[in-house]
Amino acid sequence: MTSQGSAYSRFQRALKTGRASLAWNAAAELEHIDLQDALALVLLVVDEPLFARAAARWLGRLCLETPVSLRQAQLLAVSLAGLPDRAAAAALAAGCADLGLARAAAATRAGYAIGER
Repeated sequence: MTSQGSAYSRFQRALKTGRASLAWNAAAELEHIDLQDALALVLLVVDEPLFARAAARWLGRLCLETPVSLRQAQLLAVSLAGLPDRAAAAALAAGCADLGLARAAAATRAGYAIGER
């Protein structure tokens, strides 16, 4: 462990402060990132070329790891594709909340200053 703490604590700090490069570097050191933290990581790069691939990978994981319906997956895909639009972010947060991904929904709402529904 470094003086900065474990990779996971550095990852969490970077997510909270919005430091994309630090978060992605710390994530690379982790064996596993849960789906909710993974979405927070994806949201950090919404304005970068990496976003499309990261968003598609997150959506694939969502489909494999949760009991998501085809319609829910489609709505989340459209929401991701619509970012950084606030309406798309609100739809993404709502979709995550519907699937029980409370931290992912909260991270999305916080990143786009959207109130809870």
